[in-house]
Amino acid sequence: MERKVKAFLKKRQFNLQNKRILIGVSGGPDSLALLHFLWRQQEQWNIYIVAAHVDHMFRGDESKQEALFVKGFCEERNIPFEMKQINVQSYIEETGRNPQAAAREKRYEFFAEVLEKHQLSVLALGHHGDDQVETILMRLTRGSTGKARSGIPFLRDFHNGIIIRPFLCLNREEIERYCLHYELNPRRDPSNDKDIYSRNRFRKVVLPFLRQENPHVHEHFQRLSEELDQDETLLISLAQKKLKDVILEHTDNEITVDIKGFESMPLPLQRRAIQLILNYLYKVRPASLSALHIEKILSIFESPHPSSSLDFPNGLKVVRSYQVCTFQFQVQTDPTPYSFELSEPGEVVLPNGDIIRMEFINGERQEGLGRDQFLIDFAEEQLPIVIRSRKNGDRMTVMGMDGTKKLKALFIDEKIPQVKRNAWPVVTNRFDEILWVPGLRKSKQSLTGASQNSQHRNILLSYISNDLLGGTTNDEKGY
Repeated sequence: MERKVKAFLKKRQFNLQNKRILIGVSGGPDSLALLHFLWRQQEQWNIYIVAAHVDHMFRGDESKQEALFVKGFCEERNIPFEMKQINVQSYIEETGRNPQAAAREKRYEFFAEVLEKHQLSVLALGHHGDDQVETILMRLTRGSTGKARSGIPFLRDFHNGIIIRPFLCLNREEIERYCLHYELNPRRDPSNDKDIYSRNRFRKVVLPFLRQENPHVHEHFQRLSEELDQDETLLISLAQKKLKDVILEHTDNEITVDIKGFESMPLPLQRRAIQLILNYLYKVRPASLSALHIEKILSIFESPHPSSSLDFPNGLKVVRSYQVCTFQFQVQTDPTPYSFELSEPGEVVLPNGDIIRMEFINGERQEGLGRDQFLIDFAEEQLPIVIRSRKNGDRMTVMGMDGTKKLKALFIDEKIPQVKRNAWPVVTNRFDEILWVPGLRKSKQSLTGASQNSQHRNILLSYISNDLLGGTTNDEKGY
């Protein structure tokens, strides 16, 4: 195994001689074997090594004992050791991140701290060939694009140094044999056996099938990974050169391209050019962004219709107008609070162009009202009707529900984007009791039954929206 790893490093022309290396060690077979391997090479390669362990505090005393095991392992071999306990569960509750992403983020933050503290330039991690197979298959399955499809890189920049993964040439069985040979007695994380994680399902179901077909499948996937990475690097470089010739406008939040010039590029370069645009505008790409989004952009380029648009994650809008296409984040600012009054028939135009209209009608016209119309008994004491923006602490009675409901909760239930809530109209009476949130919910004062007196006067409010109700959500478009 040692010869195999050394040959792998030599083939990639990567020399660890005289390096100062941090090894991330969980206590499991992969990272423990890597620590032991590099420890054995210290004199031959003249390397300085430090071990780092993070206790994510997911499993109480069990994870604490793993930390103490790694600490003891290092003390026996005089390896400098750094560890940190991090309450990742609290971080998950604060940020809403999934457990694996949250743990990874906090772990890498700690690694960066240790690199600086010990003036190290290399972070070595124990990912191996089976991890590579699982990662590539998972990313292909969920529709990843670009370099993500090439899986785990052997080398990449990190903080003020680099990350390397010397064990990508090995499979899990080879590492287990190494641990057994040197009696390393690694610790086992029980979460690796839980089927709730997609990686574990690939590991337990798909990988054994592939290994039956070819015991060296991990080596072929590693070669595939490197070839895809090299090919992608070349195609991205070519796309960058071509893209410069078709960009018409370019700011931090907006890029406009000439469609005719764009379509003159070979299709593989078109896909990479779109990736470059999305990477630039997003800075950090949303996890939900996939190859499907790129294909949808290409489809509106090819469409016979002169204008069309797409709504992408996090508020990015892709708009085609004739022979130009604009990728733009709408710059959102908090709208100025507003308040208007209606004491007699008429209408008000809201800051966003929407209209609220009031009229007096007789009782017989009370049926067939949707969410954009609201009917109440005419009463002088209700007037003036006030149309305003929302305020902190707003609550209303909701037709069909007991008690009152916070307006904030109503917006959440109705999946109204945060950026639209401060501009959404709220209709009240003179006592500031909320009667109606146009397009969403009505209060218990709403009239629903037919009047017996056709001469009875009522107040009918109508909502005419240019945007708030006319748009299409990302969910409805299936993105």
